[in-house]
Formats: sequence, C-alpha cells, structure tokens
Amino acid sequence: MIIKTAEFVKSCVKPAHYPESDFPEVAFAGRSNVGKSSLINTLVNRKRLVKTSSTPGRTQLINYFNINDELYMVDLPGYGYAKVPKSVKKEWGPMIETYLSSRKTLAGVVLIMDIRRTPKIEEQNFIDWLNEFQKYGILVLTKVDKLSKAKQNKQRALIADTLDLDEDAFILFSAKTRKGKEAVWEAIGEVLVRSGQ
Repeated sequence: MIIKTAEFVKSCVKPAHYPESDFPEVAFAGRSNVGKSSLINTLVNRKRLVKTSSTPGRTQLINYFNINDELYMVDLPGYGYAKVPKSVKKEWGPMIETYLSSRKTLAGVVLIMDIRRTPKIEEQNFIDWLNEFQKYGILVLTKVDKLSKAKQNKQRALIADTLDLDEDAFILFSAKTRKGKEAVWEAIGEVLVRSGQ
C-alpha cells in the first residue's frame, strides 16, 4: 500500500468511544514491549505516528489511526508484564475482549511476538480468542535482527511447536532492517479481501 496519509484519530476504552465504523480495521496486539508501535510506524513510513517507549505498558488505551482514509489501524494495549497499577492491568483483558467480540468492522488482528521469547499462556489465549470470535490472525515475530539466521529458524520452530502451529504461519520482521514489511502488508491485504471489507 502507498501511504499518503496516516494520522492519529482518538483513544478509546469502550464501544461507545469507538469512532464511526467508516473503514475496515486491522488491530495490533502483543505482550508489552514486543515492538508493536515500531511495527506500525514502519508499515506506514512514519517515525513517530505511534509513540514508542522502552517502558513496558505505555499503551493503556485502544488507539485508532486513520491510514489513507481507507483503513483504521488499531493499537491495542500490551498485555503481560507492565509497569502499571494492577487495577489498570485488570481492565485490559475485558477491554480487549469486548473490542474483539463487538467490533463488526474488525477484519483481522496482527499478533506480535518477540522472536527471542517463548510464547506463554497469554499468547495461546489470544489465539484462542481470535478463533472464538472468528477473526483472522496475522502472526508476526519481531526483533529478528537481534538473532543470527540459524537462531531465527530455531526460535521460529520452537514458537511454532509451543503454539501447535506451522512454521510458515509466522512472518519474520525487523523494524531496524524493515525485513518482513512487505509480507505484513500482503497479509493485511489478504485479510481485508477474505473478510469482505
């Protein structure tokens, strides 16, 4: 996709706050600090559209971005370890589950994982959510530039085995080298077509 415009729309907590469903939506989800913001910024060729932070848990709301007046990219709060109050963390699960289950214009979800980490129950739960709500998932392994080619292959095999998925289900991505950028856009295009949006 050629990016002409990319702009922040609003932050939301519940359905009443979501913007009018003018465009199909692709959401981005993942554990805190996996490189979610960097992935979105790389996809839309912007350095600071989505604020990046070395502090896990900086994204605490559902953030909407309008891309070319034809697609919403939706940045979901990170889960897992985060330096936020427990009361805030407790609200994230219901907030995300409500969004996944109720948003009719949601075409698919990009689930982001750090290739250096073995997935845990949260990742499995998220994939189960996607299946339950019949949402298309795009699985992306980030920070691949931090590993050698051999270690990338070893980790991808381990992650696939842990989640009981095929190795080909994962896209390898690096915000630093931009590896995998086109593959992610291709997957988003396929999800939009398959969802009929």
